[in-house]
Order: sequence, then C-alpha cells, then structure tokens
Amino acid sequence: MSNSVCVCLVCVLCVRNVRYHNFKLKLCQGVLTVLTRSAQPRYLCTCLETMRILSRDKHVLGPVATREGILTLAGLAQIRLPDADRQAAREAESSVDEQVVVEALKCLCNVMFNSMAAQQVGVDIRLAQELCARMRSSGSTHHEVRLFSLRLLFLLSALRPDIRGGLCTETGAVGLLTDVLERILDIGWAGPYEVTPPDGHTPPIPPEKVEQTMEALKALFNVTLSNSSDEHSDHQLRLIAALMRHILMLRAQTEEKTEEVHSHAINLLSNLPMSCLDALIHVPVQGGLEKYGGKNMDAVQVLVDFMEKRIDKGSNYKEGLTPVLSLMTESSRYHREIRRYLKAKVLPPLKDVKERPEVGSTVRNKLVRLMTHVDMGVKQGAAEFLFVLCKESVDNLLKYTGYGNAAGLLAARGLLAGGRGETEYSADEDSDTEEYKSAKPFINPITGHIEEPMPNPVEDMTEEQKEFEAQKLANMIGELSRQQLIRPMGVRKDGSLAPLEEAIHTCQVADGSESDSD
Repeated sequence: MSNSVCVCLVCVLCVRNVRYHNFKLKLCQGVLTVLTRSAQPRYLCTCLETMRILSRDKHVLGPVATREGILTLAGLAQIRLPDADRQAAREAESSVDEQVVVEALKCLCNVMFNSMAAQQVGVDIRLAQELCARMRSSGSTHHEVRLFSLRLLFLLSALRPDIRGGLCTETGAVGLLTDVLERILDIGWAGPYEVTPPDGHTPPIPPEKVEQTMEALKALFNVTLSNSSDEHSDHQLRLIAALMRHILMLRAQTEEKTEEVHSHAINLLSNLPMSCLDALIHVPVQGGLEKYGGKNMDAVQVLVDFMEKRIDKGSNYKEGLTPVLSLMTESSRYHREIRRYLKAKVLPPLKDVKERPEVGSTVRNKLVRLMTHVDMGVKQGAAEFLFVLCKESVDNLLKYTGYGNAAGLLAARGLLAGGRGETEYSADEDSDTEEYKSAKPFINPITGHIEEPMPNPVEDMTEEQKEFEAQKLANMIGELSRQQLIRPMGVRKDGSLAPLEEAIHTCQVADGSESDSD
C-alpha cells in the first residue's frame, strides 16, 4: 500500500471519528432536551438508558455536565433541589415508576465519575446534601434505588473531599448511613453497643444486601475521614464499631464476597478512634474469655484469619494487607487484651529454634518474611505489628525475628543499639519455655536460629595469610567506598546510623572525655 493511500485512509478515519463524536454530542443534547420535557415513564426510561450509555464517554458530557443537565437528572432521581421548582410536576409523575429513578441515579453516577465540571455543579447545587435528605425521607426499599443512591453518595464524597465536613455537620451523614446499615442488615440491639448475635442457623447475607452493605461502608469510610471528635460523634462511632463487629461475624454467599465485605469493614474500623474499638471485644450478653478479662475475641480472630488469607494470596499487599496490619497494630497499642490475644496467636512461646524465623508456615513465619518485602509500606507494617506485640522491646523482637530481619525497623527508629519504643506497656506475660532457655546460648542473634557448626575458613591459615586476607578485604571495601558503590555505616550511642567515620569519631570523643588520666 502506497504512502498516499495510507494518508488518505487515516484522513477518512479521522473525519469519521469527528463525525461520530459530533453525532454523539448532538445525541446527548437531544436526549437531554427530551428529558427536560414531560414524557411517559417508558419514554423516560429509554432516554435515560441512552444517556447512561453516552455518559460513559467523558468527551461527550458537555451538554449534561451543566447546571441544567444535573438539575434535570436530579429531578428524575427524585432529589429535590432548591432551584428545581420546574421539575416538581415531573417528580410527581415519575414517582410511581422506580425504574426511572434508578436509571437517573445510574446516569448521575456516570456523569459525576467522568466529569469534573459536573462534580463542581454538584457542589454548587448541594447535590450530596439533598441526596442525604432524600435517603432520610424516602421509604423506598427498592434494591437498585438504595444501591445507586449509596453509590452516588460514595462517588460525590470520594471525588470531592471538601464536602465531607458539611455532610457530617449539616446533614448528619454518619448517623444516616449507620441507620441505613441497620435497615439493610435487620439489626437488633442486645445492649448499648452490642448487636444481637446471629445464631448458628443464620443463612448467608443475600447478594442484594451484600451489594448495599458494601456501598454503605464505602460511603461511611469517606465521611468518617473528616468526622469531628465530640461526645455525640464518639457515641455514633462506637455504634459503628459495634456494627462492624457484627459484619465481621457474618458471611456472604461466597468466600470471595465474605472477604470483600470484611475488607470494607476493616477499612472503616481503621478510621475510628482506637478508644471506640472496645466495642469489638466488650459484648457482655455474649460473654468472653476469663483469660482476657472477660473480653470476647471472636472478632479479633476474624482479623487474624483475614490477615493470613491476604498474606497467602501473595499479591496486592499494599491495598489488601496493610489496612488490617495497621488496624491490629494500633488496637494492640491501645487495648491490652487485644495485644495479649494477638501475641498468643501470632507469637506463641518459642520451642523449636532450629529453623530460621522466616522459614515455615506459621503466622509468625509469614510476617517475618514480609519484614524484608520490597514494598516499604508492607515491610514497615509487618515489622511494626510484630514490634508492638513484643511491647516495643528490641530484645523481645530479636528473639522472634533475628537481627537481620529487624534491622530495617530498628534503623528507622534509632534502636540499633537496643532499648524500647516510646509506648508504655503493662508488665505481664513474656516467659520463655524451657526449650528456648536451653537453646538460647547457641542461637545466632543475626539469623535467629541455631546454626549447624561451620568449618572455620581461616583455621589452616598462617598468621601472615590471615593478615594478607584481612588487608585485601579492607582494600576492596575502601575501593567500593571511593566509587560510592557502598557507604560503610556505624551506630551512634543513641542507636541511630551514621557514616562510619562520624560514628568512630563520636565514640572516640566520648571515650576520651570520660578518661581519668592526666
């Protein structure tokens, strides 16, 4: 094919694309014009379905991403806006057909997701606030109406963080979404912050309710990011913690959906003040374990199982694993019973120390392997979790992980010389087994296990040969340092890293100042 033919073919395709784009723009404008006029519900549904398909293309949203376009769609979705009086007649006409409402909500979701101009219009006309008002006053239990109302609220609060504060203070979105969750899951209360537990014969959550629950949890996650901490909100957030505990104890139709719902619940729990998480373990009606002060650890065990499943998946650690690690770390810092339970499950007393800490299939082995992960967030999350379970004691951490695996955390915290973190912990369990006590003198502190005796590589060397090899090694290190391929480091007295020359100089100055000689 000649170059001239290729150029002509490209030109034809470009013209067709321009014409097709212009056609879609005109179609979008025409559909919007029809929607602004009174029409029968069946015609409205057809137009809205067409608009929904068109709204997937962000390049043709000009006509609808306007004040008039958003007001039109909002009116059809039965969201009553202050300056939308001309739509009152249409709202009354379409109220009997919930399919019109559903299609209008779907269109709004697409338009808001794909157009920043539409998002700004939504802020200007207070679309999210009025949506909350409609959800509060509407008695509709139609699955798709509730689902896409929640999805629209999630999108608005996700794409425009500046409206979250107003949603909390002006419209009480936290309380509203909590009420919505209670209605979806048919919640009953056995105590102030204790949901009536499901019995052993409770069926899995139906798929429709699973979808609604996840959308409500996503919207709640957004609005609680900016929630103020006062007496009223503390009560509300503790209610949410109790609801999350209930959700963690439920199951969906499939294991995959159960894990997805639990993931959203864990994300939301991470937003709550740690003081509110006592609702996870304080359930007087159900009772608990005397060993842990009468606290119920069923929900905490779900978190451990969830974490292990995410580790075993071996992918997407940053989004799938770090939230649950962070939640368990912070809750362990604040709640002694949670830390003690997690310590018993994750770091039970050591008996067999013949294998490296990272080798094996226990939860401890899996977490120690993550301490050297390539992703900094994952590595820090796993190390911090184990450190807190050890009450931020360097000696205890090294016992379970070995110095090599823990070096990154200790360097970041300036604890290479040992010591403790800043958090204060109660003095309780931490006794060693007899097996560990007898093996301790033979454990390599770097690897954290008992190594097989290795032959001494310099055993048969003369003193001259040893000196030659030592000088050769020093020369190689010096050459690599000059080429800036490596940088020898030392540890200051405060436990932080410093260039080797600086660390040696600091130690020499300190030693010299303490000398009593003349």
